[in-house]
Amino acid sequence: MQDLHDLELVLLSRNPILVIESLEEPRVVQLFARLGLRLGHPMFQWSVTEGLKRLEMDFEAQRHNSEPTDVLKHIKAVSNPGYYLLLDFHPYLQDPIHVRLIKEIAQSYDSIPRTLVFLSHDFPIPREIKHLSSRFSLQLPDRAGIKRLIREEAERWQAGSRRGVKADPKAVERLAGNLAGVTVTDARRLIRSAIEDDGAIRQEDLPKVMQAKYELINQDGIISFEYDTARFSDIAGLKQLKQWLDHRRKAFIGEPTALDRPKGIMLLGVQGGGKSLAAKAVAGSFGIPLLRLDFASLYNKFIGETEKNLRRALGLAETMAPCVLWMDEIEKGISMDSNSDDGVSRRILGTLLTWMAEHKANIFIIATSNDIERLPPELIRKGRLDEIFFVDLPDLESRMEIFRIHLRMRNLAPSGFDLETLARNSEGFTGAEIEQVIVSALYAAQAQEETLETRHLQEELDRTSPLSVVMSEKISYLQSWASERAVPAH
Repeated sequence: MQDLHDLELVLLSRNPILVIESLEEPRVVQLFARLGLRLGHPMFQWSVTEGLKRLEMDFEAQRHNSEPTDVLKHIKAVSNPGYYLLLDFHPYLQDPIHVRLIKEIAQSYDSIPRTLVFLSHDFPIPREIKHLSSRFSLQLPDRAGIKRLIREEAERWQAGSRRGVKADPKAVERLAGNLAGVTVTDARRLIRSAIEDDGAIRQEDLPKVMQAKYELINQDGIISFEYDTARFSDIAGLKQLKQWLDHRRKAFIGEPTALDRPKGIMLLGVQGGGKSLAAKAVAGSFGIPLLRLDFASLYNKFIGETEKNLRRALGLAETMAPCVLWMDEIEKGISMDSNSDDGVSRRILGTLLTWMAEHKANIFIIATSNDIERLPPELIRKGRLDEIFFVDLPDLESRMEIFRIHLRMRNLAPSGFDLETLARNSEGFTGAEIEQVIVSALYAAQAQEETLETRHLQEELDRTSPLSVVMSEKISYLQSWASERAVPAH
């Protein structure tokens, strides 16, 4: 009803050209058909396949007016007021004759009020007629509207199957929140996908719905949906980080609280230390989607396109909210030493900082970085994000737990190994390096036709030079920097 009212006001505002960009063509056509009976002027619809026809009455289409030039000449010759809904006219704007005819019809509006309404998925308005044009957008359903759609789709399924829909109230609430930012048509489709397989709306349906929503709206592929999120039980150490997140979980996922909603964190640390796994575990523990933004994929050779890509990516994250937005290796996109990119990095940084300060969506940001020196001070100061955590090399207890986790993942009993000795002898190893030791030892044991034992693991440890040795100076500097400026994650 709100769309009908708003569209009526726009049409009565004496705009000679109205542009509507929407994928919901049937819905827009239905709105115009209803308005045709109310406004008193004839309402016409045109398409290249059917020609021109009266929209609010069952008249036969004028197929002789199916060509774009013919229909525009016909409208220009008409001496009576009317509304003309032209479907998918955008390919014909390349012809200057069409643009001229549109301009002449619009310029004569004061003497003969004929309104041209262009409906398409994308309609770039030519400069010649831009000053004569206005735009209209359908409203996206709010939470109450989505709940109404859920009820309607449940009633429709019940009428067809003669069985009631089993609905978990908490799942319905989360579904209504998660479908924010999609059109009515897409919301109906996603609700049906949650109901139709088992006649129920459960918590288990939500990840599938969010994946489908992401695939609907991410046409450019500039941001990725991480399907496999982790659990904190899969991560050794990070005790302070886990506790910090646990204290803020209720405030973020929307449960009643008087506290400010958390913004996000930055994770600094050595490569392979577990930053990526921690990002996945935050999304898994919050029970929300994880979106990964790769700054390398944003860059475009055309001036201004890179910033547009970033704005599109951030807009997609807002549409997917509530979600975790993981900005992986953020220094690669906004590095201070990028002096040869014509200022793109600085513009990217400005766009990002503005968005971080102004956006209202329920998005938890996790920025990960391996090189603090390349990060601009504007980004790492307090206030941009809630906290900076340093993911250091794992301590003795954490290394023992890493061995346990990765042995269990490969169906090996940790009790069959001397974990204390292995942990003591793997000082300076990252979690990723310990995992690779287990993988390599398994291959070595298989080649020797032996069962994996502690000695196989120890042999691989002896053969491996960890990153803490290969890049000892750089890691020492990072540890020194973080000791005074970041919170230990372990």
